[in-house]
Amino acid sequence: MSAAQVAIVTGGAAGIGAACAHRLAASGRTVVVADLREPEAAADVVYRRVDVGDPESVRDLVAGVAAEFGGPRILVNNAGISGPMVMLADYPLDAYHAVMRTNVDGVFNTMREMIPRMLVTGGVIVNIASVAGSVAFREHSAYVAAKHAVIGLTKTAAREYAALGVRVVSVSPGVIATAMTAGLPQDTTDQVLESVPMGRMGCSEDVATLVAFLVSDEARYITGSDHLVDGGQLTQ
Repeated sequence: MSAAQVAIVTGGAAGIGAACAHRLAASGRTVVVADLREPEAAADVVYRRVDVGDPESVRDLVAGVAAEFGGPRILVNNAGISGPMVMLADYPLDAYHAVMRTNVDGVFNTMREMIPRMLVTGGVIVNIASVAGSVAFREHSAYVAAKHAVIGLTKTAAREYAALGVRVVSVSPGVIATAMTAGLPQDTTDQVLESVPMGRMGCSEDVATLVAFLVSDEARYITGSDHLVDGGQLTQ
């Protein structure tokens, strides 16, 4: 199997990650879903249990995928958790650290392991950020901070490695119908949707379509940028 056809999708067991994994698999790539949970539909992907917040777990993942399929040239960093809805001064420290461990450390760990291999083969990294990486939302301090950090890591890595054959971009979904948004109180969802000009949620496939373009050769001159899939939410 050519390394150019191998992709790793973290947090690919469900939601946006699963949509990205299946979209990439449909294009003929070997897709490795790296998650703590097994995928809901696994017929077209390979599953590896990984804790992205653990550097050794990530190191074993990347080395194992490289040995079995060839050095992966696509990484979609989707693994993330939302954390509790709590005002900053009341935010539990353990919850804060859990959000940062998965959402920031996970992105750092996987990029740190993948980039040296991509320097040999070339490659593309897509970090799934959020509209919360560009603006603030009440009672989401850890999540907002983490997604701002993801966009910062994206821009820094893109600038460092653009001339060395590695592209790094981020995608920022708005209100997408997933298990994460389904867990929000209805009044919160209604309030957020009032700020979306399209007046509705997006779906995971909307994000996956953009990701598929960004990892393709058609996007070869795109790096360091954040790409919104938000129904116009941030036009306000």
